[in-house]
Amino acid sequence: MTMRKIVLTCSLFLLLFICIPVFAQDVHPDATIIQQHVNFLAADKMKGRGTGSRGLKKAARYIERRFKKYGLTPAGTRKFKQPFTAKVKKVVVKDSIRKANNIIGFLDNGAPYTIVIGAHYDHLGTGKQGSSKHPQPEGLIHNGADDNASGVAGLLELARYFSGNGETEAYNFLFIAFSAEELGLLGSRYFTEHPVILLENIHFMLNMDMIGRYNPERGIGIGGYGTSSKWPAIFEGVKAGVKFFTDNAGSGGSDHGSFYAKQIPVLFFHTGGHPDYHMPSDDADKVNAEAEAKIIALEIQLIENAMEQEKLPFTEVKN
Repeated sequence: MTMRKIVLTCSLFLLLFICIPVFAQDVHPDATIIQQHVNFLAADKMKGRGTGSRGLKKAARYIERRFKKYGLTPAGTRKFKQPFTAKVKKVVVKDSIRKANNIIGFLDNGAPYTIVIGAHYDHLGTGKQGSSKHPQPEGLIHNGADDNASGVAGLLELARYFSGNGETEAYNFLFIAFSAEELGLLGSRYFTEHPVILLENIHFMLNMDMIGRYNPERGIGIGGYGTSSKWPAIFEGVKAGVKFFTDNAGSGGSDHGSFYAKQIPVLFFHTGGHPDYHMPSDDADKVNAEAEAKIIALEIQLIENAMEQEKLPFTEVKN
């Protein structure tokens, strides 16, 4: 082989070696990654992620590490944390006030408006803070795999996708893991009363609460369809690997309700109730990660369609 051919061969090899990794990264929703998130957050060692507990602090650190890995900018008042005080409904008096933190990361695309993606990361702990469906809940670990480790997994997968897809989107993203949702939407209410960005600059808010127990007969419910006149056009032509249906309501028993109350369009994703809801039996092995990956892919389609629109107008939903 001549020296010229050797140089040419080496040059082609180097070009391939340099270029291949650029195209090798796949940031699309991944069932294995989803299950890993759920397994960690809903493990017995987390003790049910009760508000103010060590387990919830561990969960917060886990979310922060992922936000850092995905290159998000800290957007809380203490780096990624937005601290607030939460009142617990049913415990001994000395433990009725607890410190809590929303975890907030920002993806800055240099845009004037921002999309908020949210999911609560707290649950019922060991049954002492109320809301358990078990007849004798105290001392029992409520792992909250579906409610709402599944939603946090969705939050992290959307953060991974939009931070790693190589696109400079037309909107910024604010990713928020809310605390103290189970105590009455306290984290999201605190955020909307103490926002880190102007509420009038929010395009819309997307909330995931219990998206891990997909039932193909029911499908995934998507609330908030009536909160903007533009949602029908955004949903038009969307194809999903899961069945879905829409509901107009913007309020309800999850964190999107706090944003709807501030006249911000919302979408709420929820796979429905089941016998393990608010029970110690809501465990990680019951989550359908394959279906959840398809649900997150559906969310990506809707978000990308919504980014083709100007800032969404708000519509109040009539009862």
